[in-house]
Amino acid sequence: MSKRDLNKYVKELNKEQLEEQLIELYEKFKDVKIYYDFVFNPNENKLVDEAKIKISNEYFPIKGRRPKMRRSVAQKYIKHFIVLGVDVFLIADVILYNIEIAQAFSSERIIRQELFFKSMLTSFQQAISFLIRNGILEDFKSRVVAIKEEAIRQNWHNQYEFNALIERFEY
Repeated sequence: MSKRDLNKYVKELNKEQLEEQLIELYEKFKDVKIYYDFVFNPNENKLVDEAKIKISNEYFPIKGRRPKMRRSVAQKYIKHFIVLGVDVFLIADVILYNIEIAQAFSSERIIRQELFFKSMLTSFQQAISFLIRNGILEDFKSRVVAIKEEAIRQNWHNQYEFNALIERFEY
């Protein structure tokens, strides 16, 4: 069904029918419930705090299991926040937090998986792109530079790529 057809269909419904359909969608589909819960109670800070806990749990598990170090967990939250329309400063905070917590983890343990470093570089590239696209790079510049410095301090294999990304916007 196209948006035009949907518009036509919605205009044919009376108020009660429309209300019934909205309630049914809310009850039936989790994404609709999440959206309306956010719209009517946009507690963005709570969502961000929950995301940070989940992300840090990937590297520093609360229960005695092994760290999974999955970048996808953070990516899922970031994508979800973008869809919901969470403030870009909060999204940027989560994006950078993901890299910072991974660096905290790698400062305590030796990581041999090359994929980890590649994945963190990808996250860093995406972070910088997001910050530039939303015009907030200057607000987060100190954190971005600190991430680059930490990659160099820890002697990451791809530290030169981190440095090259920073050199593009430093003056």
